[in-house]
Amino acid sequence: MSKKTILIAEDEIRIRRMLKDFLTSCNYIIMEAENGQQALNLFYAENSRLDMIILDVMMPVKDGFEVLAEIREVSSVPIIMLTAKSQEYDQLSGFKRGADDYITKPFSPVILRAHIEAVLRRSKTQPKQRVAYGPIVIDKESMRVTVQGNEVNLTPKEYDLLLFFTDNINIVLTRECLLNEVWSYDYLGGSRTVDTHIKQLRSKIGTTFIQTIHGKGYRFEVSPCSNQ
Repeated sequence: MSKKTILIAEDEIRIRRMLKDFLTSCNYIIMEAENGQQALNLFYAENSRLDMIILDVMMPVKDGFEVLAEIREVSSVPIIMLTAKSQEYDQLSGFKRGADDYITKPFSPVILRAHIEAVLRRSKTQPKQRVAYGPIVIDKESMRVTVQGNEVNLTPKEYDLLLFFTDNINIVLTRECLLNEVWSYDYLGGSRTVDTHIKQLRSKIGTTFIQTIHGKGYRFEVSPCSNQ
């Protein structure tokens, strides 16, 4: 079974490191953010890898509610909120914005782990339908793609090509690999069709995402700050 990846967004370093150490020992892969904006940057850069976000409410730059609201515009990744407050208002605000669960500080790491496992079980049968890669948002249910909020009109093959790239972020893909996986093994055309489709795709989503690796092929990249 592959390890689950969790982003912990918490400005108190003591709590963040404690959670990282404990959850790492429980076989999770942990990413860390110390403020709301850093959490968003990591989310946009690593969204395809994230299985869950643990999000503190009271954080600098952007608070947890702001981060939650922005993420929910583009993703259904499970989110557990942390707060030092016990008022029902904060919990209701989180749930209304799309939080999956809520834990009040102080809490036991063992209890948090139980909440994590319960939320992951509930989300296991609900595959992500909307995913974000920097400013690119793919709605798999409607097969719509937006860039910085503007819908782009992709052909079916361009859409399939984009999906394959986003499923293989930061991996160099040869033209032969793209032909085999996107066009299928029985395609009789040459590799030049790959170059043509990538040129068309770049013209629609932007030229910075698909990098040409000379002598090798292509690589899809999203920088942590590409959403800004």
